[in-house]
Amino acid sequence: MKIGIMLPQEWERSQIDPVEAYEQMTHVAQEAEASGFTSVWLFEHLQSTSHPTDRAIFEAWTSTAALARDTRRIRIGQLVTCNSFRHPALLAKMASTVDVLSHGRLEVGLGAGWHEPEYLAYGYSFPDTPTRLRQLKEALQIIKAMWTENEAFFEGKQYHVRGAINQPKGVQQPHIPLLIGGKGEQVTLKLVARYGNACNFTHPDPEEMKRKFALIKRHCEDIGRDYNDIRRTIYVNGCLGETDAEAITSFQSVPGKVTLDHIRLRGLLGSPETIRQRFAAYEEAGVQEIIVSLRDVAQIKPLHLLAQSMHA
Repeated sequence: MKIGIMLPQEWERSQIDPVEAYEQMTHVAQEAEASGFTSVWLFEHLQSTSHPTDRAIFEAWTSTAALARDTRRIRIGQLVTCNSFRHPALLAKMASTVDVLSHGRLEVGLGAGWHEPEYLAYGYSFPDTPTRLRQLKEALQIIKAMWTENEAFFEGKQYHVRGAINQPKGVQQPHIPLLIGGKGEQVTLKLVARYGNACNFTHPDPEEMKRKFALIKRHCEDIGRDYNDIRRTIYVNGCLGETDAEAITSFQSVPGKVTLDHIRLRGLLGSPETIRQRFAAYEEAGVQEIIVSLRDVAQIKPLHLLAQSMHA
């Protein structure tokens, strides 16, 4: 079982200096690397989805590039890049450059986008869900062409490229891994089966997780692809303590949208020993990597507690 960490990317504006905030974010990445975690991840939002006027957020791709030089071994990705914010040919070029900067440690997470207020605030149109999914499908084809062909050509209804040259293409072979975020059963999971190197589901309950993995497997069989070529990842919230009681007290000390029942069923709550048992259950269900949004991760101690759960 591989474990990844979401980095502290969003900060209350009134409580921290921006330079200090970035240094804390990169310090968490360095501590995660030293503690044996597989990967670190950033979300892509241009402003807070809950408190847009009160929070500061570091932009995902410039931060990815900086983290590529601040770390040495750990993999770096996004959960997930919003396809609408950049033309896919440009994103492919950016990713190729960052893969070189990281010496081949980049993961590209991509999704259709969802937060309408953010689109409108930044001057992007917000098409309906079917259109955004059609855009995502074309984007995946363009990105792979940019990473694998000498010149990329694509004529679609949403995008076109006409002889785009992408050099250097990055370090990883045959190309940078593409993680597709989302769990829509009619479209997104089919895109995972056809184009993805990894999938990611957010906060799944055990039955939902098993059902969606089974659907991806069926879609792979339909197109003649090996299901085991797709890395199965999930994203969960986590709150740890020295004991289960301490973890529960810590969780309840900060009110939020996530309830105690939710994190018990769909996340990680408890002592390192309890979390170790949860990891075993996830692995039994077919999960290969868990990416954890860890309560108070900037304080480092929760990160070390989670590391204990990995090393029985």
